[in-house]
Amino acid sequence: MLDAKLVRGSTDEIAEKLLVKQFKLDVTRIQALEGRRKEIQVKTQQLQNERKVGSKRFGQLKAAGEDIAPLKAEMDRLGEELKVSEELLGQVQNELNEILMQVPNVPDGSVPAGESEDDNVEVRRWGTPVEFGFEPRDHVTLGELNGELDFETGAKLAGARFSVMKGKIARLHRAITQFMIDTHVNEHGYEEIYVPYLVNADSLRGTGQLPKFEKDLFKIEREDQSDLYLIPTAEVPVTNVVRDSIVEDAEMPLSYVCHSPCFRSEAGSYGRDVRGMIRQHQFDKVEMVHVVRPDESWETLEKLTAHAEAILQKLELPYRVVTLCGGDLGFSAAKTYDIEVWLPGQQKYREISSCSNMTDFQARRMMARWRNPESGKPELVHTLNGSGLAVGRTMVAIMENYQDERGRIRVPEVLVPYMGGITEI
Repeated sequence: MLDAKLVRGSTDEIAEKLLVKQFKLDVTRIQALEGRRKEIQVKTQQLQNERKVGSKRFGQLKAAGEDIAPLKAEMDRLGEELKVSEELLGQVQNELNEILMQVPNVPDGSVPAGESEDDNVEVRRWGTPVEFGFEPRDHVTLGELNGELDFETGAKLAGARFSVMKGKIARLHRAITQFMIDTHVNEHGYEEIYVPYLVNADSLRGTGQLPKFEKDLFKIEREDQSDLYLIPTAEVPVTNVVRDSIVEDAEMPLSYVCHSPCFRSEAGSYGRDVRGMIRQHQFDKVEMVHVVRPDESWETLEKLTAHAEAILQKLELPYRVVTLCGGDLGFSAAKTYDIEVWLPGQQKYREISSCSNMTDFQARRMMARWRNPESGKPELVHTLNGSGLAVGRTMVAIMENYQDERGRIRVPEVLVPYMGGITEI
């Protein structure tokens, strides 16, 4: 959520910056509400002052034994008028807050202009795509060849966009997850964390999924209890660990890594990536989350991205890094790097990680703060997150990049110990 004072004081400037995200701020409505808010606030303060003066006068008259009935009647009238004014002020402030809850984070000045993923800007590449002496198969065909990646049974059990893994493929999926967690904990200094896969609405509001993106979530309605939602990413529960809290400076920065399943309705992806594991309703991801001091967040974004890249480098998978343009930038993000891995079966780079700096946008919604030792006062933290990596897409990349002409899949060297010595699938 944007700073309400900043929006009120620089409405036109904020509106211009948000156009980079293809978002049109309703300046007229905000300015009208802000004018109304100021008017009511001035009246409320006047009534409060009148009541304060009257209360003092009331005590003096009573102590002097004088008739207090006329003043009491006036005080009662002031009290009723003040109550109405405070309620009106609350209504206007709530309306302004509801508008702000729908407004995305302001993009950083380094974010390139553009309308879609076609306008993202490549930053760097690593590795060279493999040149096969045969036409490479995609992961669906490879899975069908060995019979251990089964989309038909997944559809029977739950419907489209689900899969079943068996045997060595299932073990490979597990091995990738463990390898990622171990790397981030042992080499990158993250603390492993395990969180609920169901969260309440407050958690989703905190990270920005609600209210705007409710249709993308799987909701569980409960009688006589608050509704719960299946997490779309571990970013939600992990980031909300610091909701409504003040982190002491000695504990900062916080760096968490979490493996979890993710559940997404893919409401806006009809007809896209219907084949295979690229866009599923249920998938696994290893998520990295940072909670940092404000002056550390941009350096942390670079480190976070490098940590995700390190996984692909160890797996020897070619990839590229792109900076998302404004039109492709997420709701809560001020800047995002996407890491795209090379998939021979599609002959293109596909997203495998998004690493984002949310600045204080999520923190303001969550009231997540740290105690600044210089002032001794609580200040908003900055939050960042990134996939390190999406497990299913990593497995897809391994299957397609490590295949041979017979459809066999070589296990990357770093994963062999996690596979119990198995070198081929």
